[in-house]
Amino acid sequence: MILGMTTFTAVHVLLSLIGILSGLMVLLGLLTANPMNGLTLLFLATTVATSVTGFFFPFHGFTPALGVGILSLLILGATIAARYGFNLAGAWRWIYVIGAVAALYLNSFVLVVQSFLKIPVLHAMAPTGSELSFVVAQGIVLIFYLVTGLLAVGRFRLRYESLV
Repeated sequence: MILGMTTFTAVHVLLSLIGILSGLMVLLGLLTANPMNGLTLLFLATTVATSVTGFFFPFHGFTPALGVGILSLLILGATIAARYGFNLAGAWRWIYVIGAVAALYLNSFVLVVQSFLKIPVLHAMAPTGSELSFVVAQGIVLIFYLVTGLLAVGRFRLRYESLV
């Protein structure tokens, strides 16, 4: 590996945080029928990069992190195809919206997991990841994305001209 693990980890985390922040802005755009073309490209690119770089960390056997990475890349593949390959025509519009929100959720899910593992005060509250505080935090994240995702599917209506 060209980069040391500390630098590589920092790049991976930075990509993830950029993906989450730009993804939240894209989600706002979905809720207001604003395509946010530049932010969408940034969100999708950094989220793909986050998932891909996640496979370069050392691991032994199949782990939940690998499963999330594989699922994320599959979702992102459909999302990118819907947005750029099929220009949101017909059912591809809702496939894009659901895929974008699902990819953002998975990135946020991992952020919560990593926060409880790495931030001492959170780790003390949930050292095994099965404690109520961890479950509640993940539940709040899930409910947030389910609600906003459902709203976005209904609200994101565009004409093709607004995409170019």
